[in-house]
Amino acid sequence: MQLIDWIVLGGTLAFIVLYGTYKTRHNKNITDYLKGGNSSNWWTIGLSVMATQASAITFLSTPGQAFHDGMGFVQFYFGLPIAMIIISMVFIPLYHKLKVFTAYEFLETRFDLKTRTLTAILFLIQRGLAAGITIFAPAIILSAVLGWNLLTLNIIIGLLVIIYTVSGGTKAVSITQKQQMGVIFAGMFFTFLIILNYLPLDISFTNAIELAGANGKLDILDFSFDFNNRYTFWSGIIGGTFLALSYFGTDQSQVQRYLSGKSIRASQMGLIMNGLLKVPMQFFILLVGVMVFVFYQFNESPLNFNPSAIENVRNSQFSSTLIDLENKKKDLDIVIRDKQILYVGTQNNNERKVISEDILYLNSLKQDLRDQTKKLIIKANPEAETNDKDYVFIYFILNNLPRGLIGLLLAVILSAAMSSTASELNALASTTAIDLYKRNVSDKSDKHYVKASKWFTLLWGIIAISIACVANLFDNLIQLVNIIGSIFYGNVLGIFLLAFFIKYIQSTAVFIAALLTQFIIIYFWYIDLMPYLWLNLVGCILVIFIAILIQFTVNKKPNQP
Repeated sequence: MQLIDWIVLGGTLAFIVLYGTYKTRHNKNITDYLKGGNSSNWWTIGLSVMATQASAITFLSTPGQAFHDGMGFVQFYFGLPIAMIIISMVFIPLYHKLKVFTAYEFLETRFDLKTRTLTAILFLIQRGLAAGITIFAPAIILSAVLGWNLLTLNIIIGLLVIIYTVSGGTKAVSITQKQQMGVIFAGMFFTFLIILNYLPLDISFTNAIELAGANGKLDILDFSFDFNNRYTFWSGIIGGTFLALSYFGTDQSQVQRYLSGKSIRASQMGLIMNGLLKVPMQFFILLVGVMVFVFYQFNESPLNFNPSAIENVRNSQFSSTLIDLENKKKDLDIVIRDKQILYVGTQNNNERKVISEDILYLNSLKQDLRDQTKKLIIKANPEAETNDKDYVFIYFILNNLPRGLIGLLLAVILSAAMSSTASELNALASTTAIDLYKRNVSDKSDKHYVKASKWFTLLWGIIAISIACVANLFDNLIQLVNIIGSIFYGNVLGIFLLAFFIKYIQSTAVFIAALLTQFIIIYFWYIDLMPYLWLNLVGCILVIFIAILIQFTVNKKPNQP
């Protein structure tokens, strides 16, 4: 990184933190601190909702997901627009009518304190874990690629978020997220244009799309019911809808974003905005990853995108084997490049089909070399991370983008980390303060609860940093966050649906059903019974079915003699 990159990176992050702290330094009461004074416009809500979901993991992992597996991951988001409509029609009017601070307050009104407390605790567990991973994601990647100390990065990212979130509460989160989304959109757009500019002169955008298709990267829709495939049209529409309903309808990190709206209509329009823009945004981010793949069809790529893993092998007794693999790959890259140019220059469909098969075969040989490299990495360091999906995009940024833009893209990644982490800490503090603390420590002043909320924000920030410091990589970071959510969200959504629509179900039946369902879903995940998206649907159905069964059993009168 050059001096200009450090200036862009440092200046961007400093402006966001200082601006958010300055603009929201005064909070008159608990409504101002936790609900932003109910002053947010619809477009502020829409951007804040998008920024909360679009963490650094989105911009690190999603392009790498597309690089390796193509555009199919976009199916994950197909259920989101459906969920936005349902939440706008059912959830938002009820939340505003009850004037709640958290989604879980409603459950005490409908059921009782223990059901409210259990649901709040389930949220705190899963969102607390997710907050730690949200900090850990950019830290582990930047640490490996830039050589920065991982522990220091975790602490820096966490402290930056804590500063303005503790100071300004919900309003600080919403205000800063507008700037963060501006940085994110600008960075990704410029990166996309530069990738296209770096392609050979005779390769247009249309040609790049054709090459991506020839390599199987544009297979978007899968209508099969194959449980071995995590991402299909049906898992996206069904499982994705239930996941989005749970996340946006019952997860306080999202509910708090639209509870700050100045009116029901503002909250509804903000969510609809998210429903309209989220799928195209994810499609574009995946397309950036596909274009990175096309770029590396004409340029040399490493055998593994994790530079620290390759360096371990290079400094080991297996270095000569690594050099041999690299030389084989260089020869293969030349042949692949020529085939890609030949494919673009050929108009005959039959010839194109033959060349396409050759390209797929050659890329399979390249993948074999990558697999051999992974084995070398393990031999050199058994604890090393061989999965490089999360390193693809950051590697491309640091090795190919011009000076200044590198700093901007790093600011994109860190801004995304800060925006989602700020929402999570804000929601964790709100739930702890309102559902646990205020519910049991009553008759205190507004000033007392504002101060308590700030202390809880600080506490959860420290917990998130601590989780980040002991976290570990998974198959893919964006999958890890969604897996954690899927383990809990279906159960929580089922509790809310029981509260909304099945009026004869009482609190004891729901409480027992929720406990049983959570243990069952964790077991299903542990034995890998089904793709994780389906856990949302199964968890929701299970808690409803068990609660109805328990209620029916309780209400059933014994036979009279």
